[in-house]
Amino acid sequence: MVSSEIRAQRRAQDRSTARPELLLHICCAPCSTHVIEVLRHDFRVSGFFYNPNIYPSREQGRRLEEARRLCRRLDLLFVEGPQDHQVWDRRMRGREQDREGGPYCSVCFWIRLWRTAQEARRRGFEFFTTTLTVSPHKNAAAIHHMGELAARRAGVRFYARDFKKQDGFRHSCRLSEHYHLYRQDYCGCRYSLMERRRVSAGGRKKA
Repeated sequence: MVSSEIRAQRRAQDRSTARPELLLHICCAPCSTHVIEVLRHDFRVSGFFYNPNIYPSREQGRRLEEARRLCRRLDLLFVEGPQDHQVWDRRMRGREQDREGGPYCSVCFWIRLWRTAQEARRRGFEFFTTTLTVSPHKNAAAIHHMGELAARRAGVRFYARDFKKQDGFRHSCRLSEHYHLYRQDYCGCRYSLMERRRVSAGGRKKA
């Protein structure tokens, strides 16, 4: 017979070695592949898809389904946030002439990070983080600053990590091929789509 004291000790040990729960903001399925693989060593990960920036609606639907499919394949809880594009659009009004990577991107990051922090608090997650830093086009330091600020306001903890390091982006590309994921060719919002079209048109003219 195992004494109640020993059982209590074992339960305490299990709790002390249990991985904390983390809510991962997923910008898209391809970016999340490498990030999930890294995070699972230290956390119990759940996915959160909240990207009201994605345009048009059919593109948003496609990215949503790919994220859902990947989480199902990796046996992760998947949470779909509200895709309130009108809210995002109002916050971006007057920034139409900004270039991709400019001030409007910072506003977009904050909208998504703040909502993720609130969702983590509401659902009882100790930590949250985002896949955004796996992109070579995203400023990890700026994203971490906003994540820490959102965490303090929401009363949760932000896990700051630059996932593009140690060849993270390239690894995410390989994993995307492995899982046969749809890989988009622009960040997501209408402004990044226009920028992509301008670049493509310039390339055709030069040819």
